[in-house]
Amino acid sequence: MKKLFQSLQKQNRMSKPSLELQIQTLPDNPGVYQYYDKDDKILYVGKAKNLKKRVSSYFNKIHDTRKTNVLVRKIVTIKHIVVPTETDALLLENNLIKTLQPRYNVLLRDDKSYPWICIKREPFSRIFSTRRMVKDGSEYFGPYTSFKTVHTILDLIKELYPLRTCNYDLNQPNINSGKFKVCLEYHIGNCKGPCEGLESLEDYQKQVDAIREILKGNFKESMKDFKRLMTKYAQDLHFEEAQKIKEKIEVLENYQSRSTIVNPKITNIDVFSIVSDESAAYVNFLQISHGSIIRSHTLEIKKKLDESDEELLELAIIELRERFHLLSKEIIVPFEIDLGENIKTTVPQLGDKKQILDLSIRNAKFYRIEQLKQLQIVDPDRHTNRIMAQMQKDLRLPVEPRHIECFDNSNIQGTNPVAACVVFKDGKASKKDYRHFNVKTVEGPDDFASMTEIVYRRYKRLLDEKEPLPQLIIIDGGKGQLSAALKSIDELGLRGKIAIIGIAKRLEELFYPGDSIPLYLDKKSETLKVIQQLRNEAHRFGITFHRDKRSKAALNSSVESIPGIGEKTMLTLIQHFKSVKRLKLASEKEISDVVGPSKAKKIVSFYSNNQS
Repeated sequence: MKKLFQSLQKQNRMSKPSLELQIQTLPDNPGVYQYYDKDDKILYVGKAKNLKKRVSSYFNKIHDTRKTNVLVRKIVTIKHIVVPTETDALLLENNLIKTLQPRYNVLLRDDKSYPWICIKREPFSRIFSTRRMVKDGSEYFGPYTSFKTVHTILDLIKELYPLRTCNYDLNQPNINSGKFKVCLEYHIGNCKGPCEGLESLEDYQKQVDAIREILKGNFKESMKDFKRLMTKYAQDLHFEEAQKIKEKIEVLENYQSRSTIVNPKITNIDVFSIVSDESAAYVNFLQISHGSIIRSHTLEIKKKLDESDEELLELAIIELRERFHLLSKEIIVPFEIDLGENIKTTVPQLGDKKQILDLSIRNAKFYRIEQLKQLQIVDPDRHTNRIMAQMQKDLRLPVEPRHIECFDNSNIQGTNPVAACVVFKDGKASKKDYRHFNVKTVEGPDDFASMTEIVYRRYKRLLDEKEPLPQLIIIDGGKGQLSAALKSIDELGLRGKIAIIGIAKRLEELFYPGDSIPLYLDKKSETLKVIQQLRNEAHRFGITFHRDKRSKAALNSSVESIPGIGEKTMLTLIQHFKSVKRLKLASEKEISDVVGPSKAKKIVSFYSNNQS
């Protein structure tokens, strides 16, 4: 297995995509990008609100500084990590620069870190800002990208909850012995004097619990207290103080207290996730050290047989742990796997670990999308072959559906019944092969009979003209529409020669002839997306034809009733104005420009009299 991974790694190096292709397939999401040179050495780490736009900007202009131009010339590989927000991108950039020490990054190489808010583990807990995390059981919230946000939160907490700021050891024996005396903070109302036993530990702790919820972002209940304080200031005519509280509330509502990228509760853990299709699997790995992401890597594994995700993930974890010399005793994975007794596997369902697993899955998905985009650009035939093979497998077809036709009916209460047939070849619309049908033999709103007629006419003609038949027919509708279409298929002797399915719109159910249980495809599968595209295109094509037919019928009936207006004039008006409404709203001069002043006068007079 190790040899397999090594050969795969060598193959990936040999078939490295061009820079233009790498940029072209970047996502439009926030994240962090990393530039590497020809020897796979890290050159630069940067953050972006939109990865594609930011990275593209490096290559579409001459830069002012020589250093940046040299950097751009050295770039061979672009890697990236997608994150939920721009704030997360800023934090991750900070972590990676400090860990990787890229040659061209100079701003964040120092030991400074972003501020946290700490709830100290002690009797009568103090709450303060800090840049250092001490592992003494205290709680840390953040990190925050702005000290302004930290000061705003602490000021707001101070105004709402009178907490101590002293560093006394307020254990019960010290308080009972009268060791401490209240300070100025007590006399000005900022503290209730727990040092002299004037406030119980239980009452103090209730305030700390409320503050903890605020720091977690769950401040719905506390917001009532904020508004009460603002209202009190306003009633006392202290409008400046009320405005300050209002501004702080707005800042508090908008800040993000927790970050997936830096979380002190998750330390020295490796995260692995997998996304796969019929030909390959993509395993993403995130390394967490001291609560921060310090490495991300995605490995592509070509499938040889029908290996399961569990088997592939186990093999990939063993390879990646060996390659990156990982020694963590716990790993986070999306499902249970067996890696021996020395490694603890966690499958999180909720909370912080689930968030970091979701981030890993997101990066695996984006990597897969980029690889498919690159394949589609470089080798479109291979991309098409892959989709066709996937559709054959998903829909249980005897052959690949290279030629697909989809039917849809359109009518309003039985008027102007029409049908549309759209054609896809090799997964793409073949518009020259689209066909419209006017329903001829059906009276009234009978969609089933209309479908029977249209399907019969379509394939009777193809047989008569010896044209190639499709490998798959899709009927827009459930069991009833499918049964109606099957009548014509049977009558023409095509049962078993062409696969036919129906798709019901409500739950995207796929129905097969003679099978009462529908097939449900994954909502994100490419097969379902192609079928939905066919169905939507048939609906659009049919509705457009039906609307045009209705408009022309309405215009015909309206124009034919005007005295002195013949068929030739009628056709001219139809071609120019398209609808009765436009003709009615047209001025006499506009109509005169089309059919002459005499006929224009008759038309305007006719509509004026009818309106009055």
